[in-house]
Amino acid sequence: MRSRILLVVAVTAALAAGCGGSSKSGAPKASGETTTTGHVANVASANPSKSAKMICEKEAQQDIADSAVGFDVVQPLKATWKDHVYSCDYVYKNGATMNLSVKELSSKEETDAYYKELEQKLGNTAPQYGLGQGAFVTDNGSVVVRKDFKVLLVDVSKLPAQFGDPPDTRSNDAINVGVTIMGCWTGE
Repeated sequence: MRSRILLVVAVTAALAAGCGGSSKSGAPKASGETTTTGHVANVASANPSKSAKMICEKEAQQDIADSAVGFDVVQPLKATWKDHVYSCDYVYKNGATMNLSVKELSSKEETDAYYKELEQKLGNTAPQYGLGQGAFVTDNGSVVVRKDFKVLLVDVSKLPAQFGDPPDTRSNDAINVGVTIMGCWTGE
């Protein structure tokens, strides 16, 4: 367990350096306020944020193929935006599917409440330290990560128990995808 935590921290730091300096900041102060590192936590708006949209872009698709699962999707990603949730399905051979989604919220309190709601609904089997501003593995191996006023869900419930090249557990695949996304997520 300890080595996995250290691995998550090390990989996150390495990926952040590769993305041109993703800023690591503490919890946001208030709606739109700058934190001590100069990072701004943006509130939800009528359109998805740049960081939410990145989960379904070609660069993220390639990074996930290279760093997390070992191969690419077999269908183009199709993004949706509904009720402040931006999402897309990563469809792999034999119909294996992983859904990535980002819920955008407008305050720390809203984000706390939504994060806790997912914890109660999906279960929290393993907290993930050093990933975002809080993260956990769910009962089905998916991963929930919060950062600023956004919550990322890497839903791996429709993947086989062993997935990837080389094969790994669904939960490890989800953690690797979460690390890959957080490594470049600026919060914009």
